[in-house]
Amino acid sequence: MELGIFAMPLHHPDRDWQTVLQEDREMIIMADKLGYSEVWIGEHVASKGEPIIYPLMFLASVIGETEQIKLGTGVINLPHRHPAHVAGEVAMLDQMSNGRVLFGIGPGGLSCDAELFDHLDGDERGRMMVEAIDIMEYIWTHDPPYEFKGEYWDLSITDAVIPDLGVGSMGKPLQKPFPPIAYAMRSPRSAASELAASRNWIPIAGNFIPSDFVRSQWLGFEEVCDKLGIKADRNRWRVARSILVAESDEQAHDYVHAPDGMFRFYFRYLFTLAKMRGKPGEPDDAAKAEIEAEVDQALETMVIAGSADTVLDKLIAFRDEVGHFGTLVSTGHDWDDADLWRNSIRSLAEDVMPRFSQHAEAS
Repeated sequence: MELGIFAMPLHHPDRDWQTVLQEDREMIIMADKLGYSEVWIGEHVASKGEPIIYPLMFLASVIGETEQIKLGTGVINLPHRHPAHVAGEVAMLDQMSNGRVLFGIGPGGLSCDAELFDHLDGDERGRMMVEAIDIMEYIWTHDPPYEFKGEYWDLSITDAVIPDLGVGSMGKPLQKPFPPIAYAMRSPRSAASELAASRNWIPIAGNFIPSDFVRSQWLGFEEVCDKLGIKADRNRWRVARSILVAESDEQAHDYVHAPDGMFRFYFRYLFTLAKMRGKPGEPDDAAKAEIEAEVDQALETMVIAGSADTVLDKLIAFRDEVGHFGTLVSTGHDWDDADLWRNSIRSLAEDVMPRFSQHAEAS
């Protein structure tokens, strides 16, 4: 059982941008030293709450201060950038990091980004994502001349090619044929399952879905793999959860349920975006009441918190419910209490995971 970490990252918009970026870097560097196997960093352009504009640039900043942790994008929203740019930058990061890149992709789910780039049609963004990755795989596995004609992008380097000088040739990743591609699934038995299975992408279960959805996701993915004649490998499956290891159950409960705490802000942010997708402005009073009810439920059912022993027991119960998975991906939350989160990240790695891994191997 491996241990990873995922951060959107989500911070309160009033916090200083430079400070939260420094804390996010510290989180990755600390995780590397503690033996976390991978980190996933998200991308959004038009939200102060999610302040990493481009995770490839951010991840490049920690290469020299980390040794073994894999550097994942969680995710690059492919419709919003030209695929040739992304292909070159991913290849460059893979070379710079000595082959540590994991390439998480998505169609873009944040409404303000979709409006900014005039990509409001969600179905169209899905088709753009697939075409973008087709172009990128083509670039990574071919030498010039290049010629690709798609629905959304045309790519051509046929005339300006001078092989002896390398002119017209695009760089290739260190990992062959290219870095592992990962895709987060949200709904059970969805088109995302079929897409991920058919393309041999790493399936990821998000941290903001109920545990019964997590189990159904895998069953749906497994059914698609069976239909396609593909072996579904649970060891490749990443499962994310919000986890807080505190000194006591009481400390954890007080922090998680604080009226103005970051856990409540985190889920309020997510559920507000979901409820208002495609609608202008802020939610009305009725919608706010519904959102708060969903937040209360999420704090009870989507957060694993307590002392090290309590967290271990909850993780074992969670795994018993959803089945085996290869990597537990803990969510990196805002460090409004930096010492609490430093201790949690350390305790999860040193006090909880050795016992949780032993239980997973035994069962």
